[in-house]
Amino acid sequence: MTTRQITHDAAYDAVAPDDFAAMIEVDRYGARSDAFDKIISATHDHFWDPLDTKYIDFSEPFDMENEMMLPEDMVPELQLPCFQKLTQKERVRFVSQNARWMLSAILHGEAGALGLSASLCHILRDPGAQEYAANQTREEARHVTGFSAYVKARWGTPLPCGDTLKNLLVDIVNAKEVYKKVVGMQMLVEGLAMGAFAALYTNSKDPLLVRLTQLVMTDEAFHHKFGKIWADRTVPNLSEEEQHIIEDWAAECFQTLLFNLVNPEQKKVIYEEFGLDWQQVQTEMLEAFTDEDRKERMKSGTDIFRVLIKTLLKAGIITDRTKPFYATYVDMDELKSEGDHMIGDDIAEEGIKYLQTINFGTRTDALQQVSAAE
Repeated sequence: MTTRQITHDAAYDAVAPDDFAAMIEVDRYGARSDAFDKIISATHDHFWDPLDTKYIDFSEPFDMENEMMLPEDMVPELQLPCFQKLTQKERVRFVSQNARWMLSAILHGEAGALGLSASLCHILRDPGAQEYAANQTREEARHVTGFSAYVKARWGTPLPCGDTLKNLLVDIVNAKEVYKKVVGMQMLVEGLAMGAFAALYTNSKDPLLVRLTQLVMTDEAFHHKFGKIWADRTVPNLSEEEQHIIEDWAAECFQTLLFNLVNPEQKKVIYEEFGLDWQQVQTEMLEAFTDEDRKERMKSGTDIFRVLIKTLLKAGIITDRTKPFYATYVDMDELKSEGDHMIGDDIAEEGIKYLQTINFGTRTDALQQVSAAE
């Protein structure tokens, strides 16, 4: 079966992952796009090392036994009848285990982003795009190191990857189509991650987790820009058929994530520790939380699915054809009126200034400079 690349810009030309001969053709070396030069050059502005305590110290303690890592309103299960039998100590521990599940999912997602970025190095023919992918590979590797260190410090080991996230990651990492890799990782997964990081940064009671999420966001803001460059150069040139293919694939992935990513079945490994049956939890969740409740939660600027919808909307991947599907959950006109500013941009900018102070003793608006240069 022939792979359909849907490529409208030379910067995203791709070859088969095993066609290394194409990578050493003489004409390739001089055919470099300058589309990614600004974000490549800005790499040093947000350098950090998770193994160097001048950036982050994973030995920083936190009283997990008595203090909740997250506020209770970030853990909706605690409102359910079957959770009322838990003691206060057990509630604190459940919040901790819920955070462990969430951080484990983020760790698996970062491993997926690492694998996907590396796979782009094998197929992107443009030297500039390939160099950017190599840069992102390095940055995703430090995210894996950072979240591994945090999980080890707080819980020892991560929890297994839920089937929904696992299947999506396998699909996009192994995909041969560039559009699936870019839309799947740089927009869907990175969009979810930026929402999750912003929520953790804003709400977590653990200063170590707050610092880690901000450091990671300094990188992720640039990864999002790679996806935006793809969208700006590709989406306006799509045929109607190609637009439908990409729109439908994104909507299908979104729906799968929305209804399954935090489904009680995905989290049953946690419930078992507290003598709770995941099916009972699911039944009570369905009774307690309706589409209206979901829509109310999505009014929050840090809601992960709101951030994801905005990412797709600003990329031109949501049109009048598919807008009604997303409008079930968010006010699309309100979202459109918010402009291009993304949740997390300010957090990332402050993080970059912090890193520049450590690395160079200076502070500049690096993220804003890159945006202005696009």
